[in-house]
Amino acid sequence: MSVDDQPPADQSPADQPSGITRKNFMVAVGLGALALPAAASAAAPPAQARVRPRVLKPTPKCDDGDDEPTPAQIEGPYFKPGSPQRTSLVEPGMPGTRLAVSGTVYSMSCRPVANALLDFWQADDYGNYDNTGYTLRGHQYTDAAGRFALSTIVPGLYPGRTRHIHVKAQAPYQRILTTQLYFPGEPRNRTDTLFDPELLMDVQDGPDGRTARFDFVLQVW
Repeated sequence: MSVDDQPPADQSPADQPSGITRKNFMVAVGLGALALPAAASAAAPPAQARVRPRVLKPTPKCDDGDDEPTPAQIEGPYFKPGSPQRTSLVEPGMPGTRLAVSGTVYSMSCRPVANALLDFWQADDYGNYDNTGYTLRGHQYTDAAGRFALSTIVPGLYPGRTRHIHVKAQAPYQRILTTQLYFPGEPRNRTDTLFDPELLMDVQDGPDGRTARFDFVLQVW
């Protein structure tokens, strides 16, 4: 299926992200004052009379509506429409380090976007793109909580570029965001003129490869 400005009406839905916090929200719950005997008035108020404010951990990369949308980047020469719908791009015998990418798609008002289209494409372990077939190409849809999960490999390097994964993200019937996701600690991040630190994934090494998390914020409310 290709990525259009207006997805077909029969599209059907296809993971909470980590790490980059912006603000903390303070939520105070006050209970009505309790009548106390005079002898108890000098003592500390009972626990039932007052609840301390508690700090809520904000959603990573999404706050109370003044967050910036995910930056756009160029499509590049290797996009190919009509990718198959699938959550795993790994094929039997495919070389490369396994990579599991997950995250959530949010609107500008910090609401998860259900049924958002995500179309991924990338180079193989040798830095080559499949321009005749659909190896390491595929699209999927977020679930009801705006989450996605992709199984792939760490892309290889090719001249002039650091490691990256291409993606098109689109809320239902909204404009398309075309961008790229990057890996931290890559030496070529310093020389790649397209590299944007705002598009760094949170990448961790694991026993079965690497995991990465990234949240998209789309320009919809």
